[in-house]
Formats: sequence, C-alpha cells, structure tokens
Amino acid sequence: MTRESDPVTAETLYGADDLTHLEGLEAVRKRPGMYIGSTDSRGINHLFNEIVDNSTDEGIAGHASKIVVTLHADGSVQVDDDGRGIPTGKHARSGLSGVELVLTRLHAGGKFGGSGYKTSGGLHGVGASAVNALSHRFDVTVKREGKVHHMSFARGVPGEFDGPGPKAKFTKQSGLQVIGKMKRGERTGTSIRYWYDARYFENGAALDVEAVRTKLRNTAFLVPGVTYVLRDVTEGNIEEESFHFPNGLADMVDFLAPAGDRAVSGTLIVKGEGTYFENAADENGVMRSKVERHAEVEVAFRWGTGYERTVECFTNTIRNVHGGTHRKGFERAAVKSLQEAISKTRGLLKPKEDPPTLDDVLEGMTAVIHVRLPEPQFTSQTKDELSTAGITKVIQGIVERYVKAWTEDKKTKTEAKTVLQKIVDAARVRLTQKQQKDAARRKTALEGAAMPPKLVDCRTTGVSRSELFLVEGDSALGSARMARVSEYQALLPLRGKILNVQKASLGDTLRNAEISSIVQVLGAGSGRTFDLSQMRYGRVILMADADVDGSHIRTLLITLFAKYMRPVIADGRLFAAMPPLHKITTKGRNPQTIFTFTQREMETTVAKLEKAGKQVVTPVPRFKGLGEMDADELWETTMNPATRSVRRITLDDVEAAEQALELLMGEKVEPRRAWLVESAARVDRAAIDA
Repeated sequence: MTRESDPVTAETLYGADDLTHLEGLEAVRKRPGMYIGSTDSRGINHLFNEIVDNSTDEGIAGHASKIVVTLHADGSVQVDDDGRGIPTGKHARSGLSGVELVLTRLHAGGKFGGSGYKTSGGLHGVGASAVNALSHRFDVTVKREGKVHHMSFARGVPGEFDGPGPKAKFTKQSGLQVIGKMKRGERTGTSIRYWYDARYFENGAALDVEAVRTKLRNTAFLVPGVTYVLRDVTEGNIEEESFHFPNGLADMVDFLAPAGDRAVSGTLIVKGEGTYFENAADENGVMRSKVERHAEVEVAFRWGTGYERTVECFTNTIRNVHGGTHRKGFERAAVKSLQEAISKTRGLLKPKEDPPTLDDVLEGMTAVIHVRLPEPQFTSQTKDELSTAGITKVIQGIVERYVKAWTEDKKTKTEAKTVLQKIVDAARVRLTQKQQKDAARRKTALEGAAMPPKLVDCRTTGVSRSELFLVEGDSALGSARMARVSEYQALLPLRGKILNVQKASLGDTLRNAEISSIVQVLGAGSGRTFDLSQMRYGRVILMADADVDGSHIRTLLITLFAKYMRPVIADGRLFAAMPPLHKITTKGRNPQTIFTFTQREMETTVAKLEKAGKQVVTPVPRFKGLGEMDADELWETTMNPATRSVRRITLDDVEAAEQALELLMGEKVEPRRAWLVESAARVDRAAIDA
C-alpha cells in the first residue's frame, strides 16, 4: 500500500533557501533609498552631505579650520579638510585599517560613544560607507603621523585603479597604501573624491549645485570657527566662493530675514546647557536605563514688521527640515513665557480677550535653533526630524528663563513691550478674520448663496473621496461630464488662461472671474485666511490639454495655489492630470488600443508593434485637446483612479520654489530673459513635442 504524497501548498514551497541575507554594502546597493532617503537628485545631494558632515564633525571638535569642496568637470566631488585624518592604524577586532573599516562596514566609525567625538552629525555610521557603496570610484587620501596614505574603492570594493577616473582598469586589493611623506609644516587631514554611480539613481538625477552652496553656507553659520570654500570647475574655469561667519547664528538670522522686513526687535541670542536622561546601550550592547546626556543649546531669533515666519532647525549642524523635539521645546517656551508677559503687562489685553496662540507669536519671526548632543535620534537616516525626547524640556527651560528676563529687564523692557504689542495685534487680526470668514461661510451654507453656475458638482458631501477637476475649456467639459463618476467627481471649467498672480496685485487677483470661482468653489478662503479644514474637496486635479498652452495654464494655476492657497500643496492635495497625446490602434482580429504621452513614446511604440508583426493604423491620430476624446477615452486615460496617471504637486524646498516662481512668473523680465538664454543649451531639441 503506497502512501499518497502530501499536497503542495504555499507553506511547503516557502523554505529557508528562499531567505536572502545581504552582507556588507550589498544592502545599500539593493535598497539605496533606505540609506540616502531617495534615488532622485535629493539622494545624490545626500551623498555629498554625508561626506561634508564628517569633515564638519572635525571642525566642531576643534580639529579642523578649513573645508574645501571641489566640483570637478568629470562629475566627481572632492571634499578636503585639515582635521586629524581618519585613523590609519589596524583595528584589533577586524584586522582592517581604520580607513578601510569606516568606508566598507556599516555602523562603523568614531561616533558610537567612544572618545573621538563629543557630538557629531554622522552618528549612524552608514554615511561614508553608503557613499562608497553607490560610487563608481571612491578615493581617500589621509595625511597623518607624517605619512600620506591612499586607498581606492570601486562600488565599495577596495582595490587599485591604473589611471585617473572611474573607467580606468581596476584590480581588487585590500589594504591602505603609504604613498609619501608629509611636507614640513603641512597639516593633517582627509581628502575624499568620489564619482557617484548613476545606475542607482533615477534618469536625469544630478547634483544640485545651489543645494551644495546652501549646505555650505548654513554650516558656516553654525560652525563660526570653520571656513568653507566651494570650488566649481565644472565649466573649465575655476569659480571659488568662501563662507565664513564669525557671528554665527546672529548672521544667519540676518540672512534668513525677508528682504525689506524692518526689525521690530534686535536679534536675541540664547545659549545654555542642560542634561536629560534616556535609555541607551553601553559599549557591550546592553541597554541601560536613565543614561545621563549633556546638551548644548543655541537659539537666535527676532521679530520683523512682516507676516512671514522662518524657523530653521539643526542638530549637530545637520538641518532638520521637519523640525522635531527641539523646535517643539522652543515653541512651547516662546508661547508660555510670552503669554505670561502679556498677561502681566497692563493695558495689552482687554477683559475677556483670549491669549495669543503659537501662530500669533511666530508671526514675523525669524529663528534658528541649533542643539548639540551626543547620539541624537532621528526619525530616519536622512535626519529630517529630531526625535530625542529629552531635549524638549532642556530647550524649553533655557528659552523660558531667557525670555522672562528679557521682558522684565529695564534695559530691554521697552523693546519687549513693542514685540508683545505686535503679538497681541496679530491675535486680534486673526480673530477678526476668523469671525468674518465664519460669517461668510454661514451665509453660503445657510442662506443658500449660489455656487458658480458652470460648476458641475458631485453628490458626496465628504472630502475623503471627492475630487474637483479644474478643466481647460468648455469643449473638454462635455466629454468630462459624460465620463465622470458623479458621486465623487466635480468639474469646474475655466475659460482661457487665468491671471498671472505672481505679477498681479491682490485686488486684481480677487476681481478675476476665474480665480474668484475657484476660491468660491473650494470654500476655504485664500491667503492668510485660508483654512484647509474647510475645503470642500479632498483633491484638486488640474486637467489641461497636453500641449504648450495646457502647460502654461497648469503653471498659472500652480502659481495661484502656491501664492494664495499653499496648504493645499503642502498637504499633498493638488495634482496635475496627464492626458495622452496619441491614440495608436492596431488592425487584425485582436485590435489593440494604446495611448502615448509624447512624440518619442509614440514613435517607439509604433516601431515595437510593427517589429512584432502588428499592423498599425496610420497616420496615428493626435489629440488636439481634451475635447477631442470621447467619454470612454477620457475616463480610461485621465479620470479613472484605477488607470489614470497624475502628478502630485509638491513643495519640498519652499525657498527654492519661491525663487523659481519669482524668476519664471514675476514682474522682472531681465532675470527671466537671462535665465532662458543661459539654459538654452540644456534643451533636448529632439524631445520637444512640436
């Protein structure tokens, strides 16, 4: 009697041999986004940040006074510092030199509780090794103990190149080489030059030179004792720029303050130290409770007559784009101490008036927060947000004591009262605007104020699924009306091109019929009164033709939202539809229909179909506009959430976005003309869809 074999199941097919263990730097190459945040241009700039941050740590420790960054014509980046140099001796446990250890092993370095650094930005120990793993070639030269040491790597593998550049012949070879002696009087230091490997990044990703310049400038503000030099030789000639700011954060506040914004107060400089406790692992990896940490805090801030707020946060010179626990501590301290000062100052608040809120306190403020602490914790490897909990109370206590003394000191009491009055006035304006806005909304909701007659609204009253399409032209509205799902998709047709709000005054903007309709339909106000929670739709989708005019219309609409309804972009609720340009149809028993979005894509697709033996209907029809599509085509390609392609409009770098909008859409013609002339050589004429 034979036994029937066990049935094959998903469980029996999944065994230990299906598990993968990535060793060394292989994990970085397999999932680069986990280590550098993204694989677009920001990721390439993050590589640079990791290397320059290591040199900066030498400056913070007092061992480096000059850091030189060179952008070479071959695309490589070189960072030189005059610090102590990476240790070159042999590491007892691994048997590798210090240089090879920190550049080929994850979580290796002098920033894990040893005596090398009191505080540092590169705390995870994956920065330089991650750059090495993602580079065609990585060269390091160390001047230390009277000798010049050198080592090269190819995608993280140690070895030797027989010539310059990443294309030279490479031979695997482990070990640090001594290539000479240091000259008399020559300073120690480390020089790193790397060629990042484009295969690990998206097409078109490149190093952003302006971001490099901003990084060096910001770090020079934060480390006043170090001079940073940027040498750009990418165009053949050497362009050199130096950054050194002896006044530190005070200089940074002056730089960040809006142009023409008259100061209401002097720049207040808050410095202090404090301790906090946290759970941490000792050198043996054993978790200990209530480990005492020491933190240094420096904050500089001032108020101006304007309304814009700028609060920049840094930890060990690393910019924290999303702030974190140090910003939370500063904001709590500012609100609490200033509210107390306002309540104690006679004549500022009227009876029954509510105390100012955080928004009122921050109005017109320019602030820089910098904390230095050992082994800080971040929400991710890219260090965008500090998560060390203990620092909140430390900075809160230091700032509260300073602000209290500033408001009570006879020498600064007059200046403080001017600031307190500005905060109270801001609170009153905010409350008045809220009352006016609430009254207008009540009138719309309760008294039945009519929406624009051309609005084709949806049936749902919630915002979770609802979408508002801003449609170019009445002709496209006809197809869109038949194609849409009336339950959650609303349509608002726009006639022609709206006003360029970057050049127009506020009065002209509000008088524009198309803009007025958009603001009215969204129902959330505009400008400073905009309230995202009151918006009637969950998403706004810009649906314009796939031609030059359509691109211009999208740009004008994005400018409108960026200037007067920015929270829609910040919350990720503004999108641009991507309608196709061509409809490719094949002949035969099983005809196919394929939509393409560019001339090049159409030609490539047709060539592939013909090579596969398919007959293509020629000439391939091109849509002159959305109105030429029938309802089924428009639904399938542009409006169906399951099959459409849309681009989310983001605002990752507010400063850069504002500069770009002003350059491209602002009143000044000369800078725009100069930019167009300078950028003409970068245009790929073959990619232009004429």
